[in-house]
Amino acid sequence: MTTLAPSSHHSIDNSASTREGTKMDLLLWRHAEAEDGPIDLKRRLTPRGEKQADAMAKWIRAHAPKGLRILASPAVRTQQTAAALGLPFETLNALKPNANVADVLAACGWPDGSTYGNAVLVVGHQPTLGQVAALLLGGHEAEWSIKKGAVWWLTKRVRHREAQSLLKAVMGPEFTHY
Repeated sequence: MTTLAPSSHHSIDNSASTREGTKMDLLLWRHAEAEDGPIDLKRRLTPRGEKQADAMAKWIRAHAPKGLRILASPAVRTQQTAAALGLPFETLNALKPNANVADVLAACGWPDGSTYGNAVLVVGHQPTLGQVAALLLGGHEAEWSIKKGAVWWLTKRVRHREAQSLLKAVMGPEFTHY
């Protein structure tokens, strides 16, 4: 289990990546509804899941920050979900089902954006995405649930020499009228 300071606020150093106003956006997108199947990595989206992915992709394209880097799990259902955006994305084994939270954060460069820039979209799985959200917002891993197809948008900013993790938006496909 990974733990941060008791709250989502913690002291920082004077490096360039933690100057006042420094910001990183992290969007956590759980794959859309998928078929049941014996081989987890090969499970495909259902027709409903395809509609969910398309609806959320439209919302993401309309709202996401410029320069968004997209990272996806190697599972077929996450590849299909990411592909709905119609944008290039990178597949990372660090995002596979039941990935380690620390590995996911390292893969996307949280909190300073050094790996992929200041805006990263991770297309992944439960329970890992919920654990990432809990850690960044609550200071420790917990079993938070992110619905299928939903996006949680977190922002790291520096205010008064203190790093803060903020929840900027939560959007689920049911609110897009897919």
